[in-house]
Amino acid sequence: MDRLDAMEAFVAVADLRGFAPAARKLGLSPSGVTRLIAALEERLGARLLQRTTRQVTLTDAGARYLERARRILADVAEAEGAVEGERTRPEGQLVISAPVGFGRLHVSEIVTAYLKRYPDVAVDLRLSDRVINLVEDGVDLAVRIGHLPDSTLVARHVGEMRRIVVASPGYLKQRGEPRRPADIPAHDTIQFGAMTAALDWRFVEDNSEIRIASTPRFATNSSDAAIQYAEADGGLTRVLAYQAAESLRAGRLKIVLAPFEQPALPIHIVYPTSRLLSAKVRTFIDLVTEMADWHFG
Repeated sequence: MDRLDAMEAFVAVADLRGFAPAARKLGLSPSGVTRLIAALEERLGARLLQRTTRQVTLTDAGARYLERARRILADVAEAEGAVEGERTRPEGQLVISAPVGFGRLHVSEIVTAYLKRYPDVAVDLRLSDRVINLVEDGVDLAVRIGHLPDSTLVARHVGEMRRIVVASPGYLKQRGEPRRPADIPAHDTIQFGAMTAALDWRFVEDNSEIRIASTPRFATNSSDAAIQYAEADGGLTRVLAYQAAESLRAGRLKIVLAPFEQPALPIHIVYPTSRLLSAKVRTFIDLVTEMADWHFG
């Protein structure tokens, strides 16, 4: 017996004072309603209804139970309505994870527009360069740059990102511009990335991947520090395109070795499931598609 179904049948019989009209309202057979009420009474150990050939009336226990049953069914309807509303109308808290630099420069402006458009949503933007577990950390969606491992997450492709080698015009004037990846060992290099990352720089030449060992004069896990030192004629550095975009526009850096770059990295929005996707997640993804130009290729 489903207790809520039985409770709903009991309230319908009490309101309509009969099994037949209650059955019509619920889309059940009269015998089906009778079985539900009988199972409910057996579970409660009390008779809820007095049945005669002419009418159905409440017992004292039935009258007391009716009040509580109405309240329970109303609470269930309210809870279901809240969830249904969340799926159709953006509201509540939206938790977003994104890489630190990309989040600061590009995701935050989408969040600003989103908050203005959807006043019933509060956003918690968490910037971190570590890959988190969305379910364990209570995150609704994450922006990720790079190839994704196999997982149960749903991924929506929203852009691409080049990995580029850059240097200042002053450095290139002093030391010359590298023409092929094999020229890199003759240059000063700046290593940017996690401290545990490999020092090899990867390129594509003659349709094959090649790796060039790097012995950096300066290594850092901060893209800002790497770019600042490169602007100061410190040497070649390899970064993501968005990280050097401002310096490139201003002419403080120049891209080199472009013909040998690896294919651009994908940018995805990932989230735990596409089944019954909440309106707040769906509308954020829609806004990224509408507003963002995340094609750094």
